[in-house]
Amino acid sequence: MLTSTFVHLKGIGPSTERRLWEGGIADWAAFRRESNLPGISPARKVAYDAELARAQDHLDLHNPRYFADCLHTRDHWRLFRTFGSRALYLDIETTGLSAREGQVTIVGLHRQGRMRTLVCGESLTQETIQDELDQADLLVTFFGTVFDIPYLQTCFKGLRVSIPHFDLCFAARRVGLQGGLKHIERELDIARDTDLLQLDGLEAVRLWHQYRAGDEAALDQLVRYNAADTQNLEPLAACLYDRLALRYGPPSLNPIG
Repeated sequence: MLTSTFVHLKGIGPSTERRLWEGGIADWAAFRRESNLPGISPARKVAYDAELARAQDHLDLHNPRYFADCLHTRDHWRLFRTFGSRALYLDIETTGLSAREGQVTIVGLHRQGRMRTLVCGESLTQETIQDELDQADLLVTFFGTVFDIPYLQTCFKGLRVSIPHFDLCFAARRVGLQGGLKHIERELDIARDTDLLQLDGLEAVRLWHQYRAGDEAALDQLVRYNAADTQNLEPLAACLYDRLALRYGPPSLNPIG
């Protein structure tokens, strides 16, 4: 999908991109092979060719940060098949208050099959979160562009997020799936342990306060709840990518391409 993308070129939007696809220009190489393209002036064609060559160089260098800058956030889903093997799936729990008044209690991090849970007062530090982000090529969250990342950056001043960000909440809405994470999981038959099905953000706050009052079992349950939220982002991302590719990608694109 990434090498079929043209919307990062100034002056090319989704409609023009689709006209290119329908005209047989399926990828960057096909675009650059053509000496002339309808609706694109010779001078602009030269500039576009140079920009696509630059994009190919960054792709060859496996540099996701370049595409984080040149693509609008709504199009970061296009990077999933290219950079998804080194994706970081992230979900946080908080005290339920605003970031200026509250605190992050749990940060769940899932990357390359490994689940890592950071707990406030124990393993949760800005350096640890930053290290996980720096090792990843793509960030995947559910509503994280609005909640998780702004909350973290308020609580941990200077936290940098320079990799592309695939927000599954807004991706789901684009393919007609509404509601929260657990509702969408049920729609797509993504399972979680039965005893975690009724837990939500408010319950997570209660569990944290129980733990702070001395109930270690409450922390165990909170960690399991957060881990389910975090790990389930991976199959959800794959499913949403396929649906987005079918709806917004080139007509000939295979969902696994």
